Amino acid sequence: MGWTGGVRIGAYQAGSRGILVTMMTTKVLGNSDMALTAVGFGAWAIGGADYAFGWGSQEDTDSIGAIRKAVDLGVNWVDTAAIYGLGHSEEVVGQALKEIGGKKPYVFTKCSMRWNEKREIYRSLTAEGVRWECEQSLKRLGVETIDLYQIHWPDPDAEIEEGWGEMQKLKEEGKIRWAGVSNFSVAQMKRAQGIGVITSLQPPYSLINRRVGAEVLPFCLENGIGVINYSPMVSGLLTGKMTAERLSKMADDDWRKKSPNFNEPKLSKNLSLADLLGEIGKKHGVETGVVAVAWTLNNPAITAAIVGGRNAEQVEGTSKALTFRLTGEEIAEIDSFVKTNEIGNA
Repeated sequence: MGWTGGVRIGAYQAGSRGILVTMMTTKVLGNSDMALTAVGFGAWAIGGADYAFGWGSQEDTDSIGAIRKAVDLGVNWVDTAAIYGLGHSEEVVGQALKEIGGKKPYVFTKCSMRWNEKREIYRSLTAEGVRWECEQSLKRLGVETIDLYQIHWPDPDAEIEEGWGEMQKLKEEGKIRWAGVSNFSVAQMKRAQGIGVITSLQPPYSLINRRVGAEVLPFCLENGIGVINYSPMVSGLLTGKMTAERLSKMADDDWRKKSPNFNEPKLSKNLSLADLLGEIGKKHGVETGVVAVAWTLNNPAITAAIVGGRNAEQVEGTSKALTFRLTGEEIAEIDSFVKTNEIGNA
C-alpha cells in the first residue's frame, strides 16, 4: 500500500479512523530524479520583516535551528525564493546548509520577483533578468547548482516564453538541475511546454484555497508534472494555534493582518474548520496542522507539500505530516464540513 509514483513505500498501520505510515515514503517529482519526502521545509517566513510580504521579526538562529531540525527528522528538501526577505531567506538557507553535516537536502528556489534599492518589488521575466537572478541565488545559497529553479509568478505574462527559454539554457549549462513553474494556469503551462519540459508546478492548495483542484491539478497529473503545493496550513490559519486574539497582537508589518482569510467574516469560519481538524488530530496524537497537510496529500496529483517553520519546536510539531494519512471516512467528514459551512473556495 502506498503512493502512486512513490519510490520507497512504507508499511501502514491502520486504526479505525486514521492511517499512520510507519516508514518514511518518498515520491518522485515529475520527470526529475528527485524522490521527495511527503513534506519539505518552506522558508518564506524565515525571510523576516521589513518588506511587503514579511512575517514580522525573525531570529536567524531560530531559522537555522528549524532547518536543521527538519533535516534531522528526515525532510529532504527545502523551498525558498529570492523575494523572501529580499534575499535574506536564501542567505539563511545557505548558512544552514554549511552547518548541516552529511547528506544535504535538495534546494529549490524561485525567480521573477525583484526589488530595487528602495526595497520596492517589481516583476521581470526577461532572459537577462532570469539569468542574473539565478547567479545571485547561487551566491546567496552557496551552491554550485540549484536542484529546482522555478518561475515564481507568470508576470509579466508577455515575458513567459522569454523567461522559460532562459531557464532551459540555465539547465543545459548545469546552473540548475530541473526547471519548474509556480502559480501558472493551464494555458500558461501549455505555452511553456512548447519551449521545454515542465518538471513541476508550485500552486497554493489547501482546504481553504482549493481552486487548482478543478483543472490545474488534473492537467499536471495527466502531463506528468510534479506538484509541490504551498500554504497547506494557510500560513498558520489551520495550525490550531491561530486565534482572533493572537492575530490582533501580530506585528503591523505581518502581511496576514491584511489577508481576507484572517479577517471577518471569513476568520470565524476558518477557525471552526481548524477546530474540526484538531478533533481528528487528537484521536491520533497529531497536531491540527498535520491533518490539514494530510488532506492535501490525499490528492493524487500532489507530490509533496511545503510546510514552513520558524523554530525547531514548530518543526517538531508538524513533523508527523511526513507520515500521517487520513482515511476515506475522515476525508469525507472534512469535505462535508467545508461544503456545509461554505468555507474557502473551490
